[in-house]
Amino acid sequence: MSTVHSADGTAIAFSVQGEGQPLILVDGATSHRAVNPLNADVGKLLSDQFRVYAYDRRGRGESGDTGPYAVQREIEDLAALIEDAGAPALVCGFSSGAILALDATAAGLPISRLAVFEPPFIVDDGRPPLPADYVARLDAYTAAGRPGDAVELFMTAAVEMPPEAVAGMRESPFWPALEAVAPTIAYDGRIVGTTMSGGPLPADRWAAISVPVLAMYGRGTAPWLIAGARALAGLLPTATLEAVEGEQHSVAADVLAPVLRRFAA
Repeated sequence: MSTVHSADGTAIAFSVQGEGQPLILVDGATSHRAVNPLNADVGKLLSDQFRVYAYDRRGRGESGDTGPYAVQREIEDLAALIEDAGAPALVCGFSSGAILALDATAAGLPISRLAVFEPPFIVDDGRPPLPADYVARLDAYTAAGRPGDAVELFMTAAVEMPPEAVAGMRESPFWPALEAVAPTIAYDGRIVGTTMSGGPLPADRWAAISVPVLAMYGRGTAPWLIAGARALAGLLPTATLEAVEGEQHSVAADVLAPVLRRFAA
């Protein structure tokens, strides 16, 4: 494990594989290196061509955290990683991490190309939108020392798991790991903003992006996620849309790696 220090002094932990063009992988909500093997597996497959960074977003895994939270702090975390890797970098974001990567690219970070996998945009009536008080409720649960309730809200409102299934998860051995990162769920809620409200994507939020963008979705994923990826590709003049093998909001490393290799070329 290595660390970089963000602009506010927060230590951000990462692992790196390979040499060559920098590639930074950005996880979605609750995910980090200890629980998500995908990034390390992608790094192994691409280590002949890329210097692949897998990192723990702030507040997760072995990374630190410094309050108060702001999305800009996470953009600065990514900037510190790109500086360590050597700019410019190819960035690939997953789920809400894809939205963070879009924000970072629009902010002018030295990103040469951006790949996003299934940003969780709700742009139609394909599923219920997030509750308007979603972030406020997450904050309230964290302040009250109720991390399990914050995780449950995320699982039911954002992931759309049935309440009875979440009740069973509370008894599982991996539930404590989810509770450990529960305060960061509200971070992703702030990053998501209005993009899960069921309306059109904000026309100006990523208007400054001028680099090539690859918007991916899994062929077997939920229709609303496909609609979201299509909406992004239609919004950004530099974006292309690609369907890959994947389902249930996930993709295998041996599917993703060659797609990223082609995109970088």
